[in-house]
This record gives sequence, structure tokens and C-alpha cells, in this order.
Amino acid sequence: MHSSIVPAQERRSPEWGWFLAWLAVGGCLALGLAALLSVGVVLVILATPAAVFLFRKGHRTAVVGALAGPALPLFYLAYLNRGGPGDVCRTTATGLSCTDEYTPVPFLVGGALLVAAGLLAFLVLDRRRRGTN
Repeated sequence: MHSSIVPAQERRSPEWGWFLAWLAVGGCLALGLAALLSVGVVLVILATPAAVFLFRKGHRTAVVGALAGPALPLFYLAYLNRGGPGDVCRTTATGLSCTDEYTPVPFLVGGALLVAAGLLAFLVLDRRRRGTN
């Protein structure tokens, strides 16, 4: 029976959990800064100790997940404006409600670019980190 021993360098996978945690912190900070006059202060206060914890305990390469974090509020804005552009009316049990919505495309493209940039930076830094160990 042949047993294959894989070197530790090849066994390591990218630290996706840390990247996703930084993504959530970045999204929380972005949303907090956007809504600073209402609930934003609470979101910034929640994100700050989380960022400190991740910076101390997590992998340094995963911090680029915070750059992709602002994509989360952008995706939410794209979802909210999914019927746009223009006036969008919805019928409810009690009547009719109309709102003016933006086109969702700029929000969707901006979010996709942020996620792609964050993922690309993470993969490049992770490959570089694995190559130097």
C-alpha cells in the first residue's frame, strides 16, 4: 500500500473563514459610515472590536476581505432597486404604494468589482504567503 505524504505547504488552503469575517467587518463599517447619523454609530462601535480581534488572531492576508466588505451594502441597494429605474408600484391588501427607484446596475457592478478586487488580492497574497513558507 502506497501512502502519499503531502508537504504541509501544499496542504494549506486559503484562509476563507478569516476572509469572510473581514468581509463582514468591512460591510458593517461601510454601512455604519453610510448611516452615521442614525444606526451607523452602533455599527461602527460593533465593527471596531471585531476588527481588532481579527487583526490580532487572524491571518494578515485575509484583511483584504474588508476591502470587499462595502460590496454588501451595494448589493443590498441593488436588491432594493431591483424594479427600477423609475416609478415602481406595488399593490398591498390596503392599497397601492409607489416609489421612485434607481437603476440597480451601478450598485451591482460596483459591488461585483469590490468583491472581485478583494478576492483577487486575497488569492495573490495567499499564494505569495504559501510560497515563502
